[in-house]
Amino acid sequence: MEEIYHIPALLEPTLKGLNIQADGTYVDVTFGGGGHSRAIINELGPEGRLYSFDQDIDAQKNAIDDSRFTFVYSNFRFIKNFMRYYGVDGVDGILADLGVSFHHFDDPERGFSFRWDGPLDMRMNRRASRPASWYIENYTEQELSKIFSLYGELKNARKIASAIVKARQTEPITTVEQLLAVVNPLIDRRKEKKELAQVFQALRIEVNGEIDALSDFLRQSLEILKPGGRLAVITYHSLEDRLVKNFMRSGNLEGEVKQDFFGRNLSPFKLLTNKPIVPTDEEVERNPRSRSAKLRIAEKLPPQ
Repeated sequence: MEEIYHIPALLEPTLKGLNIQADGTYVDVTFGGGGHSRAIINELGPEGRLYSFDQDIDAQKNAIDDSRFTFVYSNFRFIKNFMRYYGVDGVDGILADLGVSFHHFDDPERGFSFRWDGPLDMRMNRRASRPASWYIENYTEQELSKIFSLYGELKNARKIASAIVKARQTEPITTVEQLLAVVNPLIDRRKEKKELAQVFQALRIEVNGEIDALSDFLRQSLEILKPGGRLAVITYHSLEDRLVKNFMRSGNLEGEVKQDFFGRNLSPFKLLTNKPIVPTDEEVERNPRSRSAKLRIAEKLPPQ
């Protein structure tokens, strides 16, 4: 049976939201299995171009054999530099699907999931950064508590951090099984899967610097989008969604909408989704992992 690398979430509304022009230039900054990218390529004419980013070398195996396609082996936080490198002055649309590929969750050696044992790694880019086990071993109780609270939104973050610090004094915590042995007694049995997912999510975000990378990407997206260009972002947890919502609302990460002398808003974007687009019941049934996906779309306005 062939492994499913990833099923793209919210594919149809994303394509519609990008308003793809046949001769346009587009960027998919989260290539993964290439589902979104292939759908975009299918909408392009001979002069259209698609640049797709992924920091995981495994994704390169899914690269599209098409002269209109360029695979960029890099974190999307460097989008501006790479567009300059390829001589692209501006783009007509940018897509970011911030979900983790099935490929990552389903490979025990990557350590992204609590469902089976394996090394506590969680690195998207295995050439860089430190594995999750390093953070478990070296972060102070206060630092661990902060990431479980901020990135995992766990109410018992302090207790989990304390238990980890105590347990690692006996032996290093380097595997999924060892971490589960420490945190399981502190998990609400009624919400077991959800809370364990939050623990692993928090570690993954810290290991990969996901919030900083997203912040860098959003700021640069505004610079490289042409007027009339579309930005479409699919998020999976509230911290990401809040950042994206604030940015599309105001053009800055704080969400502060500036006004001119006459009290008119000076946001560089026109919101095309006042509320995020979420999967239909049918999509969730086909792809349960899309359940928490939220799509927001904005269009860059001409200079005021």
